Amino acid sequence: MSSLYIESTPSEVSKANGIHLLTYSSPNGQKVQILLEELALLYGIQWTTSIINIMQNEQKEDWYLRLNPNGKIPVVVDNCRSAPFPVIETSAELLYLAEKYDKDYALSFQDPLERSQMIQWLFFWHGSGAPPYGQLWYFSKFAKDKNPAAIERFRNETLRVFGVLELHLSGKNSDGQPREYLAGSGKGRYSLADIGAYPWVAKWEVTGFEKKDMEAFPSVLAWLERIEQREAVKTGTGDKYQKKP
Repeated sequence: MSSLYIESTPSEVSKANGIHLLTYSSPNGQKVQILLEELALLYGIQWTTSIINIMQNEQKEDWYLRLNPNGKIPVVVDNCRSAPFPVIETSAELLYLAEKYDKDYALSFQDPLERSQMIQWLFFWHGSGAPPYGQLWYFSKFAKDKNPAAIERFRNETLRVFGVLELHLSGKNSDGQPREYLAGSGKGRYSLADIGAYPWVAKWEVTGFEKKDMEAFPSVLAWLERIEQREAVKTGTGDKYQKKP
């Protein structure tokens, strides 16, 4: 057994071959789930999956912390190497999997400037979008004591981030031509940048935003509708990744 694993590591993890995904179908988990489903449709790749019970803090157990010391989902373990190689942090996981499998750059870019733009927007959501959105989700849905100041702060910051996406997708500050996706020349092309942001933004109703709040972001709503029609997105956010009883 690899030193990555200990006695308490579930056998479905320690004995997995190829790519193994440890996930929970939250927005962060859905990013990697969607990408794997896209890669399966494109290249026929296969992987195995463990659904982690984050409600019981399974991701904080010793065996899991050997894979990800940060105790978060998802984790990708690549067993195709001489020793199992864990990859943590969703943006890093998206890039790792795309570099490994997306040889035709169907979900990425070969052109260095387009690739840079993709990485910029991938990091924008990772660093500026998900943190306030996650805090809003916590304070509005899970905190035992509601803190109106915290809710207002993170709500306003999330709306500001939506505004950044709207400004970019609308083309207002560039050539005035609307974009369909976050990265790429012209109208853009569906890529890791979109996969990184979509599962979070798509949950706007869950965090208490109403349709009237989203009227200020028509380009964002059109972008969401465009992405949600994809077969891999439907599968990656669907029942396949629910914990079975």
